[in-house]
Order: sequence, then C-alpha cells, then structure tokens
Amino acid sequence: MKLVQFYTPDQGMRLGLLYDGLVHDLTEVEPAYFSFMALLESAGGQAATLERFVREKGARVPEQAIYEWEELDRVPDPSFPHLLVPIFSPEVWGFGVTYRRSAETRDADHQVQNMANIYNRVYNSERPECFFKATAARCVGPNGHIGIRSDSELTATEPELAFILGANKEIVGYTICNDVSAWDLERRNPLYLPQSKIYAGCCALGPMVVTATEIPDPYSLGISCRILRGGAEIFSGSTNSGLIGRTFEELNEYLYRDNPIPLGTVVSTGTGIMVPNELCLRDGDTVEILIEGIGRLSNPVRKL
Repeated sequence: MKLVQFYTPDQGMRLGLLYDGLVHDLTEVEPAYFSFMALLESAGGQAATLERFVREKGARVPEQAIYEWEELDRVPDPSFPHLLVPIFSPEVWGFGVTYRRSAETRDADHQVQNMANIYNRVYNSERPECFFKATAARCVGPNGHIGIRSDSELTATEPELAFILGANKEIVGYTICNDVSAWDLERRNPLYLPQSKIYAGCCALGPMVVTATEIPDPYSLGISCRILRGGAEIFSGSTNSGLIGRTFEELNEYLYRDNPIPLGTVVSTGTGIMVPNELCLRDGDTVEILIEGIGRLSNPVRKL
C-alpha cells in the first residue's frame, strides 16, 4: 500500500491511499485517520493491522473524494490541494558510513583536515554511526524547500532509503529521505555534527509511505539522484540499497539500546551517492531523488 498525506483548502490535512495514479481520501470515510501517525496509533503500531484498516476503508471512498496524483504533486500553496510530508514523525534518526563508497569519499576529505581514517574506522567498527536528524517541524515534504544554513558554504544532498518504525522495532513502511548536511561544518570538527545535520529544512521525506509488504526485499532497490540548476542537470548519480553494509535489524539494535524510540520514528539508512564538493547546493537548485518502488522526491533549495 502507498499512503500519502495531503492538504485541501476546504478540509485541511488528509490521509490518502494511492493506487493507479489516484489518491483516495481515507479521511473522508474515517475522520480518525487524518494523518499517517493517527492511523499507525489506531493500529497499535502493527503493520498487519494498519494494512487491514486501510483495506476496510479504502474500498468505501466515494468518487468525489478521489484526486489525480498530478493534481496534488505541486508546489505547496494554501490555495490549492497539494502533497504534504507523508509522516509527521516525532523523531528522525540517521545512520552514516553504511556504504563503502561513502566511507572512502569522506576519508579523502578528512585527510585534508588532518583527520584521516575517522570515517573508515566507523565503517570497520562493530558500532555504526548514529545521529539524531530532525523533528517534524524541521522536515519538509514533496516540493517543499530544503535549506542551506546561513553559515554554510558547502551543503550537500544525501539521498537515502528510510524506514518507519512501528511497535516492537517492526518496520511498517519505507520512504525517501534527503539528509541535507552542511559538510563544511562537520569537516572542521566532528563535534559540529549536530549543527551540520539539524536545522530548519534539513530533512525532506516523501513522496509517500510504502508499506513493508510492498517492498519484500529492501536490499535490492535502485536509488538515483540528480541536481538541477537553472533547469539544467549539473549532477546525476546512482547506487543500489544492496550495497548497504549493515542490516536494518542491526541498525535498530543499536538505535534502541537504552534509548526510548517513539512510535512512527523515521530511520534513514545512509547514502551511497556522494556529490562532488564543487557541486554543493546553491540557492535556487532543485534536488530529485528516485527510489525504486517508492517514487520521486523533488525539492527546491533555499539559502536560509
């Protein structure tokens, strides 16, 4: 199942079920399902129960509460229906150095800063890199502006597969995460990592949540990214989630250690696409990330 959150001028936020290019308004037939988090909480955090609830209500959506995908996939404007971030997650966490290529690339940068091998040591360590990324207020959805910190001159996109947690560490769905990061701050000193990662517009999620049953093998998904500047493509790159060096169960094991994780937490699994320094983000750019089975997440860039 593919679930989206969207907005209409006359009704506000809604939860929709997407299939065959059409978004069926679940909130129309069950007002309690006004968001993905409300649905997840109603289902007790259980993926199977969540899917059963959606099947029961999805078949009853009246024709007047069905929208064309193209009608919603637009720049957010309160005057028109549009997509929202697919989940207002209480917490977003990230893991890094999970792909070999990203570890090697970061090492090259840190050698210049006399910090050689710091990332490679994490790659070869039992303990993964884990960091707090965002709250709901810091996240944007499809076509919303991602941010460049006002004190950063080298901010980059990090395209990542992300999963959503239900009860008892269960993965209930997947989405796309753009882990926007101020690399120049992090490279000055690893202690600046929170400032590199956490700020307004630092995280884009979307365009939807795809339930876990729709993606039986999350370790075989094609991932691609491109950056547009002035309408022209200045960068494109691709990878595959099969190159992730750690299982999601392993990531969860470390995330939950002595750490209470709330229902609906989003976990981003690291990037295998590293953009060259000379193609860092600029005000007015657009970033597009595609992940097989999930869709396309597009976001314009704004200097804060």
